[in-house]
Amino acid sequence: MGTIIGVQFQKNGKMYYFDANGFDVKTGEYVVVDTVRGPDLGEVSMGSREMDGEKEYVPLKKMIRKATEQDIQHGRENRLKEKEAFSICQKKILEHKLEMKLVSVEYAFDNSKILFFFTANGRVDFRSLVKDLASIFKMRIELRQIGVRDEAKMLGGLGPCGRPICCGSFLDQFQPVSIKMAKEQNLSLNPTKISGVCGRLMCCLKYEQEHYESTRKKMPKVGREVTTPDGTGPVTDLNIVKETVFVRLTNGDTSEIKEYPLESIIRPQETCCQADFTQKQNQKEKENEKRKTNGNEGNASDKNGTEGNKPDTVSETVEDDLSAERHNRKNYRQKEKKAVLGQPVRRENPNRSISQKERNPEEKINSVSVTETASTQAKTSGSISPWADAVEKAMQAINQHN
Repeated sequence: MGTIIGVQFQKNGKMYYFDANGFDVKTGEYVVVDTVRGPDLGEVSMGSREMDGEKEYVPLKKMIRKATEQDIQHGRENRLKEKEAFSICQKKILEHKLEMKLVSVEYAFDNSKILFFFTANGRVDFRSLVKDLASIFKMRIELRQIGVRDEAKMLGGLGPCGRPICCGSFLDQFQPVSIKMAKEQNLSLNPTKISGVCGRLMCCLKYEQEHYESTRKKMPKVGREVTTPDGTGPVTDLNIVKETVFVRLTNGDTSEIKEYPLESIIRPQETCCQADFTQKQNQKEKENEKRKTNGNEGNASDKNGTEGNKPDTVSETVEDDLSAERHNRKNYRQKEKKAVLGQPVRRENPNRSISQKERNPEEKINSVSVTETASTQAKTSGSISPWADAVEKAMQAINQHN
């Protein structure tokens, strides 16, 4: 297991973790560490700590050495150079007439480049500005656009509460804040009262949000009727910090609003829900007992009289065959009724048998015999269809003509 340290490169900035590389470092000391931008000087905000062997860590950059007096003096010189570079850059911005606001300047520890941080409403074409600054400083120039919250963190200031702003004093990261938090905390939705120095919602709205969410779930909603030691009435207001409820109580023609602690209030829904829950549990228990008793009786009857209760297999098979035939007929009718788009519908010609007989005179005898058998079957069955009657008349006319 190795040791890690936490380092901050700016005052109240984000803390970055580095491998201690065998050095024993304490909080408040200055160290030189290897970063993406090269070696940099930073202040230790978390002393050396051993890494947990069970957890997996991302490979960290290593610490180079403890900062010497020369390194600290070099850092102070860079701070002085940053002020000069800030004034020069402001003049060049005015010369080029660019719509941008310079916030701060940062020198690299090894004097390899200079970073200029600025804010702007939109995109800015600063290529000509970079050329002028490079010709003056003879270094690599980088311009980075930041947001208004980062600007407030770099510049600092006092908040509406009269204290230094949180992001400039102790907050190392910005957390998301929404207008929903102000609504849940019963704050005024006036933008001037819930906005900070940066013009965005105040970061302190996030501090008590978890407490408000947890306690609001326990408390009844406004407008619901509750029972109190003095009677029942609707809820008019909630005090989440004290965990108290304001209830309107009516006595005849007069009404009065009283404050009660959350523990002394009973919601009618809770009692109803508990009663419903107990009833459902009792019903389930009774059903389970009935099933057990019925199952035991059924098993006993099966053991005693299995031979006398045999089903009629012949009748069952006949009923199954009839149901299968009905099912097939229904499917066949549905298939005939369904017509597919783009395909012609096939229909039988009622005069098809007569035309075939006229075309094939050799098959007259067979056709006559077939019609005679069909007519005899229809007469015997007692129901002659109009189709069979028409065929019979047509065959008689053909025979007379011949």
